[in-house]
This record gives sequence, structure tokens and C-alpha cells, in this order.
Amino acid sequence: MSGSYILSLVTFIYGAAGFFYIFAWIFRKPAVGTLATWTAILGFIGNTAGILIRWVGSYKLGIGHAPFSNLYESLVFFAWVIALIYLIIERKAGNRLIGAFSAPIAFLALAYAALKPGITSDIQPLIPALKSNWLIAHVITCFIGYASFAIAFGVSSMYLIKYGRDDEQISWMDFVKPLILFVMVSLFSRVLFVGSWALSVIMALPICFVFYAVVLLVRRMPADIQNRLLDRFPEDQVLDELSYQLIVLGFLFLSVGIITGAVWANSAWGRYWGWDPKETWSLITWFIYATLLHARMMRGWHGKRIAFLSILGFAAVLFTYFGVNLLPGLHSYGGM
Repeated sequence: MSGSYILSLVTFIYGAAGFFYIFAWIFRKPAVGTLATWTAILGFIGNTAGILIRWVGSYKLGIGHAPFSNLYESLVFFAWVIALIYLIIERKAGNRLIGAFSAPIAFLALAYAALKPGITSDIQPLIPALKSNWLIAHVITCFIGYASFAIAFGVSSMYLIKYGRDDEQISWMDFVKPLILFVMVSLFSRVLFVGSWALSVIMALPICFVFYAVVLLVRRMPADIQNRLLDRFPEDQVLDELSYQLIVLGFLFLSVGIITGAVWANSAWGRYWGWDPKETWSLITWFIYATLLHARMMRGWHGKRIAFLSILGFAAVLFTYFGVNLLPGLHSYGGM
């Protein structure tokens, strides 16, 4: 048993947790919020069991390696770290609404692992390049960084929803933002689901239309309804500081992940750095978050500007994780 059945069930559990968190937020039902927390804990336990079963199963098959060797296993671990970090934050912050923006990411990671054509859940032997003691250190550190950035993305989204509403006057950014969104949705449609740019653009059109229809609907809501939806969000200073702390955590682990990857590359291929697409985009992602931290600590940036940089950084994370797999390179095996 590879644990794939348990992990398939965990996908639905994370989806249910996300639904309960959103339901508790919209309808202000504390009991449903408590149910969401316990559902997320159940999903985390199942996720842990799935990873351990795969790990033990690899030894029973005579393969004997940690379950971090291909795209399926990395997505499973990604969801696990997101759930772990989120549950710690929920306990420390005492606010369950962050789960409405974190649990769905864990659900989408496992759903993508289960539904994307070409991703196999079978336990497979390691290719020679992966047979190294650096495998566990490199993957764990990178994905702790990725998960921290994912939750920071959710927190930054919360900040912009509550505090990032533009003034009534129209600026040039009102025309640029839809274009940026359309380009990003088209890009990720191409990377994640379809193999044609034409189909990607066609898919992006209704997605962007629905998104802006929802935004317009929310902004046209009476003020009392908007306040009812948003007044339970943490204060702006809390969201801003939490996003910053998550980004610091993610930046530290991403830095260690890049370093361990360089040492691993030297032992596997005889060089520390070769400008492979994955290496290049990891460095780009690192520089985006380094710029964010520099702007925060040295320039005193807060609020909307940091939130936008956080979202840009997570877009770079997603492209580093998924997009570069379309390009030829030494990291193209298994989507890693």
C-alpha cells in the first residue's frame, strides 16, 4: 500500500476544512470554525500517515528512500508543511480566518497531484542524481520556505482585501492590474493544465471575468455588509507583521535550500552552480524576497506595497516550482 488512498482522502479533508473556514467567516459561526480546525488537524494527521506509509513502503519494495523524490511526493510534502505552519499560526494568533486563505492552498496542492495527467503516485526508485544524503535536507528546507511564502501570500491577500481598496479616482494602475492578472492566469493555465497557448488564453478569459465580477460585487455591497465580512479580520498591523515574519522564515529556509542544493549539485554534477532554469528561477525568487525584506527593514515599507511584493514573490515561487519544468534542464526529472 503506497498511501495514495489515504492521501486522496486527505485531499477531500483539506477541501472540507477550507469550506468550513470560509463558511465560518461568511456566516460568523464559531462552532463551524472549531469544526474547521479539527478537520484541518485530521487532514494533517492523514497527510503525515500517508508520508510515513510511503516511506516505509519504499523500504519494503527494496528501494529505501525518503518520499521526496518526484513531483507527486513533493506536492504531498508541500501540503503537509502548509498545514503544519498554519496550525501553529492559528494557535499562536488565535484567529481562524487565516485558514480560509491557507487550507485551500493545501487542498489545491493535493488535488493537482491527484488530477494532473502525467503525475504518478507509484513509489519509484531514485535516479542516480537523487541518490544523495543531501536529498532530504535540500527538499525539506526548500519546501518549508515555499509553504511559508504560500501562507504569507494568503495573509497578504487578506490585507489587500480589507485595507487595499483603492480610492474612487481612477489611476493608471486600474488598467495595468487586469492586464497583469490576465497574463499570470494565462501563464499558469499553460503551465498547470494545458499544452497550448491558445487554450490557455481561452481559459484565462472566463477566470478573469469571474474574478472581477466578484470584486465588483463586493465593492458594490452596502458598507454594513462589507464591514460585517471584514471586521473579523486581524488588524492591519497584525496582518502586516505576520506576513513579514512568514517571509523571514521562508527566506531563511529558501536560502539554506539553495545552499544545500549547490553542495548537492557539486557532488552530483561536479559544479556548484550551472544556471539551470530551476537554479536561475530560484535565484530570481530569492532576490524578490530579498528586495522585499530590504524595503521593509531599510526603507520602512509596510502595508500595501509589501503585500503586493509578497504576492509577486509567491508567483515566482509557483513558476520556480512548476513553470520551469517545461524547460529542458537538470531538474526536469519528476517535476522537481
